Amino acid sequence: MDFVSDALANGRRIKVLTIVDDFSKECIALVADYGISGHYVVRMLEQAARFRGYPAAIRTDQGPEFTGNALDQWASRKGIQLKLTQPGKPTQNAYIESFNGRLRDECLNEHWFMSLSHVRAELAVWRKDYNEARPHSSLAYQTPAAFAAGFRMREQAEQEQKFLTDFTK
Repeated sequence: MDFVSDALANGRRIKVLTIVDDFSKECIALVADYGISGHYVVRMLEQAARFRGYPAAIRTDQGPEFTGNALDQWASRKGIQLKLTQPGKPTQNAYIESFNGRLRDECLNEHWFMSLSHVRAELAVWRKDYNEARPHSSLAYQTPAAFAAGFRMREQAEQEQKFLTDFTK
C-alpha cells in the first residue's frame, strides 16, 4: 500500500490510497478522498478482504496512516504481518512505487479533475483497464485479473480435492 497525492482543478488537495497485490499484480483498490486516516485505511482493507480474504502480510512505508494504532491493532487481530520499509528506502516497496508512477503518468497527469467524483470515476476506468486489459510478462502474459482468477480456481479445486480425500477416509 502507498499514497499518491494530487489536486483538483480548484487547488484542493486529494490523496489516493493504492493497494496492489504483489503476487498477482492486481490493483485491489484505488481510493481517493480529501483525507485518509488509519481508520479509513482499515475500512478499505476490510472491504477488500470480503472478496479476497486477508493477506498474510502488508508492506507500507512509515506514513502516519500506516504506523498508527488503527492499522496496527487491526493487523494484530487478523494475524497480518505489517512490513514497514525503512525511511528513505522506497525501493523496499519497489512494485508499488513503480505502480504509482504508472498511475500518475497514465491517469492522474492526463486529467484535469473537476471534483472528487470525477477523480473516482477516472480511477475506476484506469483500474479496470490495468487489471483486465494489460498482460504482464511476470504473469506469463496474463492480465492480473485473469491470473488471480485462475489462481483462485486452482486453490478452490485443491481444497475440494482435499475435502473429498479426507471425507472418503
